Amino acid sequence: MGSERLREEIFEKVREYYAFHHGSRDRDDAPPGASPIRYGGRVFDEEELVSLVDASLEFWLTHGRYADCFEKGLAEFLGVRRVLSVNSGSSANLLAFMALTSPVLGKKRINRGDEVITTAACFPTTVSPIVQYGAVPVFVDVTVGSYNIDMRALDDALTSKTKAVFLAHTMGNPFDVEKVKAFCERNDLWLIEDNCDALGALYSGKPTGTWGDFSTCSFYPAHHMTTGEGGAVFTDNERLHRILLSLRDWGRDCWCQSGRDNSCGNRFSGKFGSLPYGYDHKYVYSHLGYNLKITEMQAAIGCAQLKKLPGFIEKRKKNFHFLYKGLKPLSPWFYLPKIEKNSEPSWFGFPLTVRPGVSFSRNELVQYLEGRNIQTRNLFSGNILRHPCFSGLECGVDYRVVGGLEVSDMIMHNTFWIGLYPGMTDLQLEYMVECIEAFIRMRS
Repeated sequence: MGSERLREEIFEKVREYYAFHHGSRDRDDAPPGASPIRYGGRVFDEEELVSLVDASLEFWLTHGRYADCFEKGLAEFLGVRRVLSVNSGSSANLLAFMALTSPVLGKKRINRGDEVITTAACFPTTVSPIVQYGAVPVFVDVTVGSYNIDMRALDDALTSKTKAVFLAHTMGNPFDVEKVKAFCERNDLWLIEDNCDALGALYSGKPTGTWGDFSTCSFYPAHHMTTGEGGAVFTDNERLHRILLSLRDWGRDCWCQSGRDNSCGNRFSGKFGSLPYGYDHKYVYSHLGYNLKITEMQAAIGCAQLKKLPGFIEKRKKNFHFLYKGLKPLSPWFYLPKIEKNSEPSWFGFPLTVRPGVSFSRNELVQYLEGRNIQTRNLFSGNILRHPCFSGLECGVDYRVVGGLEVSDMIMHNTFWIGLYPGMTDLQLEYMVECIEAFIRMRS
């Protein structure tokens, strides 16, 4: 029996296994609430399993043909020149920020003590690289409903030390990236878009993640598509891409892909720093880097997921509109999501903010929902400055604050979100609306 025939037999068994073990779960007829309605999850079929097994049979393991295919496919989907896959969205944020600290950038380089404008209502790994490097995050507030930067704060946050703006499209709802980009161009600042929650969103018809100098994405199971763990950095700038590649791959100067040698044709004929002439270019390091590569098995899953991504995005939009229509009558009790003009969100979840002064708290409602098998999540950090990780940092030295961050504090106390991922059924969506309505009737 030839190896190709044997592989096909293995793949057929994998498809049978999917139908027996996973497919039956997709046909669960239990009424909503009998099992947990999760805030997010994986949506896949036999093709992801076949691709995963195919990659494992080759046993290349690290970045290979599937990773190449995944990066090219994602670049084509977004319409960008370069996508660099990494092992998580958090690593993507780290890599994007650290690339801007490269000595290669000269006067544009971010140095320790330079300032980066961001928001306090955030996921921590948007801020962590700034603090870890020794730059100074400058925190501004957001607006309720959009949960994105309050544009009025940008000019107040700007100083002679400002080098970059690093913002997320919160919950898949685009911030006013056109105005932020114009602000950055006027003031010669870098722009990093954290697009981890917003894959497929549009602003003025152009995908989020394609406006900044860098943009990042996450493929954690709850996100728009998944590779298990995984992420990516996007850029149209070839110079920045070379810096990213170096930092991702141990800091090396060489750009050969895994398993390939002498792409430059000068492997043993270059002069670098004070190294001896002809030092092997594969072992020349131009940066103090990391190893943040995605594995070949993760990329194989990603290739299968990419084919489904447009459908995932449309289902998220459909589910959002279902929930918005059902919950709109409850606006006296909640701030509902607000969409920026000219934007088309690709929703990660459905955020709700309990209005101050009503007869119940966010926590009371959340506990009620959780008790009925509906998963909820707070809106990430609420206000990151209130967390223990900032207790050892000094305001005015390690970070700055512009304004009072009143909305970020309100989010910390009053905001939560429920899921709308593509695996949800209309019955589950109806059940969530009904449970929130029942709670309001009980407490009114």
